[in-house]
Amino acid sequence: MTPPAQAAACGDQVIGNADFETGTAPWTGSTAAIVAGTTAEPAHGGTRLARLDGTGVTHTDTLSQSVTVPSGCSSATLTFWSHIDTKETTSSTKYDTLAVQIGSDTVASYSNLDKNTGYVQRSVDVSKYIGQTVTLTLTGREDSSLATNFALDDFSLTTGTGNPPPPPDSTRTPINPAYTVNLTSNSAGDTWTGHQSVTFTNGSATALPEVYLRLWDNYHGSCPSTPITVTNLTGGTASALTVGCTAMKVTLPTPLAQNQSATIAFDLSIVVPSGADRFGNDGGFNMIGNALPVLAVRDGSGWHLDPYTNNGESFYTVISDFDVTLVHPTSLLTPATGTSTETTSGSTTTTHAVAAKVRDFAWAAGPFAKISKTSGKGVRVNVYSVSGISSSSATSMLNLAADAVDVHSGRFGDYPYGELDAVIDNNFWFGGMEYPGFVMDLVSNVALPHEIAHQWFYGIVGDDEYNSPWLDEGFTDYATDLYRGVTGSGCSISWASSAEKLTNSMAYWDAHSSRYSTVVYNYGKCTLHDLRRLIGDTAMTNLLKSYAQSHWYGVSTVAEFKAAAQAAAGSTDLTSFWTSHRVEG
Repeated sequence: MTPPAQAAACGDQVIGNADFETGTAPWTGSTAAIVAGTTAEPAHGGTRLARLDGTGVTHTDTLSQSVTVPSGCSSATLTFWSHIDTKETTSSTKYDTLAVQIGSDTVASYSNLDKNTGYVQRSVDVSKYIGQTVTLTLTGREDSSLATNFALDDFSLTTGTGNPPPPPDSTRTPINPAYTVNLTSNSAGDTWTGHQSVTFTNGSATALPEVYLRLWDNYHGSCPSTPITVTNLTGGTASALTVGCTAMKVTLPTPLAQNQSATIAFDLSIVVPSGADRFGNDGGFNMIGNALPVLAVRDGSGWHLDPYTNNGESFYTVISDFDVTLVHPTSLLTPATGTSTETTSGSTTTTHAVAAKVRDFAWAAGPFAKISKTSGKGVRVNVYSVSGISSSSATSMLNLAADAVDVHSGRFGDYPYGELDAVIDNNFWFGGMEYPGFVMDLVSNVALPHEIAHQWFYGIVGDDEYNSPWLDEGFTDYATDLYRGVTGSGCSISWASSAEKLTNSMAYWDAHSSRYSTVVYNYGKCTLHDLRRLIGDTAMTNLLKSYAQSHWYGVSTVAEFKAAAQAAAGSTDLTSFWTSHRVEG
């Protein structure tokens, strides 16, 4: 009698015929794409590989198989080797593509732009699928001319042993917020009144009896006299403001079950205070960041109702859509998140800004000087300068911004928003501030690439900025070093106390503010430089790009990054590295 097959356990490799050496099963689909290696296109290991496309005509190849990821494991990582060669000559257009899917989720994607010499190892964190049986699918799509070969070999989907992972992204709720905003300003652009609504869905299996609005900029007023005022709310019952007047609980008429949607709406008033700040008026130039009320996140830890921090950021949001209409005097320009169109009637202009798949919305209003250009990769870049910024400085910042967005795109994945606005004001007390498609900055060759790198780390790859500030500030400072050609060879880490850790929250850093920049920014990027030196430049480059792609429009956690880094490190155990660099989570 044949004994029953033993279920996979944590630590096992769960992909069948992962090196294509034993025929085609259990792969299905375009099994003719599983071929013997040749001198021109060898296998990575052994004698066989999967070669998708390469026909030079409109063509699609797919390979798939069902895999069961064991439950109770600490992590799950998909790795494989790929060699992409192409006859396409473009440096900007993805004509031929390769998608790696688990279920309906695309966890990694590549194209003719990712061509390389020889094989490159790819690594994707797939911990969210622990405990599930899913279909792994490889899809190569080719257009009508100029062939691209996607050669793939030596797949592995392995799980780590130890404690189970943190709650998966799917437990974050509410999801898919869609904000619609209509505001009209006074003549100075420092007071805005109108209406806002938000439609959202409960993505969790746990019912949603309430939501919370975060009125972040009420930190800048004296509670209960606040610069952000919400009145006449419909779709729920509003409670009194809490958390320093920055949180408003809205009890829904009936709890939302999973996948049910609801809408709340309210009248909104915004009064911009005096001062050159991310929310402030500097000599008639209004910076309006974090002014729109946004939904708080409930995840496995409950509702995130952290306080505002002026030392860093508190903002933790899921990907959302914004449709914002701003009516204002024509004399005021209004750079904003998203892509804007303007309609002018007499002395009044209506700016209509649409932003899809962003975490927040910000704008400015004032008599700015504006210059624009299109980057090499096709991003429209606009620089808005306050009075006192020379035309040469503005032009320098414009050229820098256009170059930085393209270089970061090459490292982490193409900038997806089409347009980028930079507001330049040397009176800012801070170096710069990031919002999706919109940054505030000094005239600085260092700060501007940093803020633009935030488009990826915080914007596209989200994080809980209050509880894990290293995941955006440390990563963004590292990206800035890479952009500037700084190797981090002089990195030195010296801890001030046993309680000081790279992964401490803003609650700790607000209590130890003199160490915040040193540790989160400087030690943060040094940790990534040290990791690069440990696992190698190529592995680090591939790690950050694949990690960004696998968390594109999602939320990153320390545990997920550690798992992805360990997969990239291969046989090099990173346990002591995380301990010495005090990366906990």
